[in-house]
Amino acid sequence: QVQLVESGGGLVQAGGSLRLSCAASGRTFSNYGMAWFRQAPGKEREFVAVISWGGGRTNYTDSVNGRFTISRDNAMNKVYLQMNNLKPDDTAVYYCAAAYFGRTSRTNPRQYDYWGQGTQVTVSS
Repeated sequence: QVQLVESGGGLVQAGGSLRLSCAASGRTFSNYGMAWFRQAPGKEREFVAVISWGGGRTNYTDSVNGRFTISRDNAMNKVYLQMNNLKPDDTAVYYCAAAYFGRTSRTNPRQYDYWGQGTQVTVSS
């Protein structure tokens, strides 16, 4: 089992920044590809970003490419999502997810084994 706990969400004005954190415990963190997903009210959960287990490869959905950066610290068992130039369309609950040796091509929620409880991000216009 892997336990994931997100933090760092909040209310921010358009153009602002937030940094989300996800703390992992349980299994060997460095064996897991880590991803961020988000879900807005009335919409399906969508892929945001993923990072390989070693941290050397990343992948982003087009709408956040160039604005968001995913990173990880395997010594601290944490993964981060730095979000800059936020837009109202970024408003959603953001979830951290883990996949055992998951590749950065994994963008479907069904490909992930463990999930956090989510953290709310609200961007006002």
